Amino acid sequence: MAGRLVAALDAAVADARERDVPLSERLRLVAGRVRELSPVYAEAVDAFVGRLDRARAGAGAPQVGDVMPDFLLPDQDGRMVALAALRRDRPVVLVFHRGHWCPYCRLTIAGVAGIEAQVAPHALVAISPERQQFTRTLRADAKAGFPFLSDIDCGYALSLNLAVWVDDAMASLIAGAGWNIPEYQGGSAWIMPIPAVFVVDSDGVIIARHVDPDYRRRMELADILDTLAEF
Repeated sequence: MAGRLVAALDAAVADARERDVPLSERLRLVAGRVRELSPVYAEAVDAFVGRLDRARAGAGAPQVGDVMPDFLLPDQDGRMVALAALRRDRPVVLVFHRGHWCPYCRLTIAGVAGIEAQVAPHALVAISPERQQFTRTLRADAKAGFPFLSDIDCGYALSLNLAVWVDDAMASLIAGAGWNIPEYQGGSAWIMPIPAVFVVDSDGVIIARHVDPDYRRRMELADILDTLAEF
């Protein structure tokens, strides 16, 4: 069953990537497919994100007008990347995601890669807790040219109040679907970032932000471009 579920979701992601519609509609297509394939899984996700929403997960993350804390993280090839260097004389788009295994993240990263040429010459990076072999996999799948950074143990995300613990019931369902999160992250803890986008200006000030504990919803690509159009 697990193999069939993953294969069916792979097909749904591939189909959604071909749709000339907003990212939100592509994500809804995948969410609908999940509900068709496994109502039990979909209901568990509803309960999980409902718990996060009631706890106001992500609400304490940096806000528009705040200075984004600096980081120094390795990219997909092991080179260290600092936010201070990225934002020198230009805005930076930071895309936090859960990893290569997540259908919604794969779809989002592919969409972001699709606007990469329009984002340039501004900087763009993806950040996840995954090890480099998996960040390279996602980067290649998305045909992206921007850096994919590894936030091991969600250290940076935790410092931003942007990480959550996955409860045992949800972790069991994810593992049962065939996704080995601890292996991907190189640890044993079931901690994941809340998918988010921060647009940071050259002074380090956040000028746009999208944080949602429901990982099935992401910042629209057009909103990213609209924000950058001001610079």
